[in-house]
Amino acid sequence: MAVLSKPAAEPKFGFSPIPVIDISDPESKQAIVKACEDFGFFKVINHGVSSELVSVLEQEAVKFFSLPKSEKTQLAGYPFGYGSREIGRNGDVGWVEYLLMNANLDFGSVPFPGIFRNALSEYTTSVRKMTCHVLEMITDGLGIKQRDTLSKLVCDSNTDSMFRLNHYPPCPLINKNTNGGKNVIGFGEHTDPQIISVLRSNNTSGLQISLTDSSWISVPSDPSSFFFNVCDSLQVLTNGRFKSVKHRVLANSRKSRVSMIYFAGPSLTQRIAPLTCLIDNEEESLYEEFTWSEYKNSADNSRLSDNRLQQFKKKPVNDS
Repeated sequence: MAVLSKPAAEPKFGFSPIPVIDISDPESKQAIVKACEDFGFFKVINHGVSSELVSVLEQEAVKFFSLPKSEKTQLAGYPFGYGSREIGRNGDVGWVEYLLMNANLDFGSVPFPGIFRNALSEYTTSVRKMTCHVLEMITDGLGIKQRDTLSKLVCDSNTDSMFRLNHYPPCPLINKNTNGGKNVIGFGEHTDPQIISVLRSNNTSGLQISLTDSSWISVPSDPSSFFFNVCDSLQVLTNGRFKSVKHRVLANSRKSRVSMIYFAGPSLTQRIAPLTCLIDNEEESLYEEFTWSEYKNSADNSRLSDNRLQQFKKKPVNDS
């Protein structure tokens, strides 16, 4: 069953308000911090990731998703493997099929053609390097002395990072005569639980982010760039200064959308709490400390649209 929603309001801007960051320029560090505060989302250019590598991986992903359903379902599994329509185990569905993998996996062991395996390995390595660079720019912009304060959480080999390939086929249900002009949800609204996530898609639009006034705006597609999402754990680490961005994907009636997302997560035992260098005292902390394992389990047992951080917020002290 397709998930329908009311048509999103047209953006109030004559141009895209999405911040564009040149990460080859060290002076962009303040612009990244501002983007994380205002949007929880930004576009990265001059990133150094090979366009040829990205193209090869996209081609291999298209080949995989073009296989007969019976072949793809041989790789079905939870949490990792192939999936279609069902997102998680709690009733969420979308107009999507996907392949979810551990980003630290030895891709030589996965049952894919050699070109696909090599592209997966090289791509995740390159994007991990870019992600660590961006996180170090963020710490510089925040004035944190130890430059690897954030990057060390996600760049070791034992981190719990994930990689996901999504395919949104053309949706024949999008017809004003049959569904009243409503959108068909490809992937429902949610925030990502990790520290930061990195998205790249083909030239088909569909991604939308929610602004602070709860309105939705479309993100213009740009296959040559990457888009960064602030995730829940980074919101906690910055004590709410950065906002985990709520986002969703709408299906397209005519064109397929293929996206690849690197979810940079810490190790399962890593403790997540507001960084002491960003708060004056413990009383200013807005969140209870938790391990990544605890938060991940909580996220796995929630619906996509749930506010997962709510239960980890500190309750105000009652002075009466």
